[in-house]
Amino acid sequence: MNHFGGLVKKLQVIFGTLALVLFLAAGQAVAQLKIAYLNSQQILENYKEVQDVRKQLEELQKGWEQEAMSMQKEIQDLRDKLETQSLLLSPQKKAEREQEIQQLFVKLQQFQQEKWGPQGQILQEEAKLLEPIRQKIVKVIQQIGEREGYDYVFDAVTANIVYAGKNQVDLTQAVLAELEKGVAAQDSKGSKK
Repeated sequence: MNHFGGLVKKLQVIFGTLALVLFLAAGQAVAQLKIAYLNSQQILENYKEVQDVRKQLEELQKGWEQEAMSMQKEIQDLRDKLETQSLLLSPQKKAEREQEIQQLFVKLQQFQQEKWGPQGQILQEEAKLLEPIRQKIVKVIQQIGEREGYDYVFDAVTANIVYAGKNQVDLTQAVLAELEKGVAAQDSKGSKK
């Protein structure tokens, strides 16, 4: 599934780049188009509100890291204690302590997964805190695009269109029709053989 997602992302970049090349190669029609680009990575790195969110997330993460380190220390202390007392403990008592250590280790793993896993709290917090900022950035891009009369604004990092003006032309159906003609032509050549 990841490979497919990577392929889709590559195709998006290729299509975005191809669209830009087609616009630039279209000659006289392009002379009337007004195209701009922006660097979303630079915006995210330099916008103060994003930096503030990153600081908030770092503080949150530091607290969780301290909690995880405390749990690790407790596990290590119990292991050390078990090792030094192992000859003095009955097999039953030793098994109980090993089970206690194992339970704490599982608890630590669950904590780490909860906080930093693929569906972890850090990613959820980041999404929650950055979404209003993302919306604000999109709104500003749209305002500038409209005010300055841009037909298209591309993101140089992702090669995606981040703004399309009122005069946009969607070639999707024309491209699909041409592709279907090509498939039909190949099918008819194949059936003639």
